[in-house]
Amino acid sequence: MIRCLAVENYRSLRSLVVELDQLTVVTGANGTGKSSLYRALRLLADSARNGAVAALAREGGLPSTLWAGPETIGRSVRAGDHPVQGTVRRGPVALRLGFAGDDLGYAIDFGLPQPARSAFQLDPLVKREAVWAGPILRPATLLAERAGTMLRVRDGRSWATFPDSVGPFDSMLSEYTDPQRAPELLTLRERVRSWRFYDQIRTDQGAPARQVRIGTRTPVLAHDGADLAAALQTILEVGDHAALAAAIEAAFPGSALEIGIEGPRFEVRLRQPGMLRSLGAAELSDGTLRYLLWTAALLSPRLPELLVLNEPETSLHPELVRPLADLIAASAERTQVVVVSHSRSLIDALTADHDNATRIELVKDLGETQVEGQGRFDHPPWQWPKR
Repeated sequence: MIRCLAVENYRSLRSLVVELDQLTVVTGANGTGKSSLYRALRLLADSARNGAVAALAREGGLPSTLWAGPETIGRSVRAGDHPVQGTVRRGPVALRLGFAGDDLGYAIDFGLPQPARSAFQLDPLVKREAVWAGPILRPATLLAERAGTMLRVRDGRSWATFPDSVGPFDSMLSEYTDPQRAPELLTLRERVRSWRFYDQIRTDQGAPARQVRIGTRTPVLAHDGADLAAALQTILEVGDHAALAAAIEAAFPGSALEIGIEGPRFEVRLRQPGMLRSLGAAELSDGTLRYLLWTAALLSPRLPELLVLNEPETSLHPELVRPLADLIAASAERTQVVVVSHSRSLIDALTADHDNATRIELVKDLGETQVEGQGRFDHPPWQWPKR
């Protein structure tokens, strides 16, 4: 489980270190940085797939994603005695992302490329990366690190050095694979690659989940929900079919889920009380279809090590919030879940009724995202790898 998430100089997250629980609910007013925190987690996952540079490029490149305020904010500025002004930069330009668990930690440091004649001047360079044992980075716990294109891997009490083994735009998690010399890199890479993010689930009339699709065994719902019917059928056959039936009953009393199968093609159907026939996915309301999508994701027979849900309450009727909260809480008993939400009723249902839930309230102070009630020394211990 991820115990600590750290972000520095990414959008409004100038310097943020938060503690994560088995179930973490991130909330706050509009513009406080919830989406930035969500995107930071996605960038970490992209690093394991060597897609972080491309993801940053889609956001306008490193200059567009860096913290736009001064490097330091003095006490007099926070007190309102002086306006916000630019400061003399003392450190290098850096966007840093990292996390730590009980057994392994990871951090990556992106910087600006040196001036050169290239059409890719907005692509950041990976300046530093580090993997360590335990929750805190220390010289004694360091297992592997890269500086520029040079990689070092701990070999007993000494180090094995590999110059020019990693490209300046590549992550060592994705590019270096040696299960004997660096098994921790392989373990961490596969762990991060298993993370699942759901924020692009569509329920409009052209949504993939409304269409009849060719189905195969689907232990994990796709990020866009296109394989909904196959995912639900997989739960019925090899998953917790009783929990699936209970989730449908809690949301739609007296209704029954059906999967229409014609050869290799699958379709979601819902038979409701008083109806002479079941309704196909194309006929379901947006809220009903969205609830079925969340049911398939949360009852997956093969849950990822981290499941991140972005505003799952969207399009749901208030009566569906409690069944959704129960689904999320049950999923959190099997894996780690992070929920980003605006819904007060969903937040209260998750945090008030479940002991394994932690609530993180984000606020803005002079453009900087902070955790409500977190003092200067209240965050978990964290150290960045030095350049």
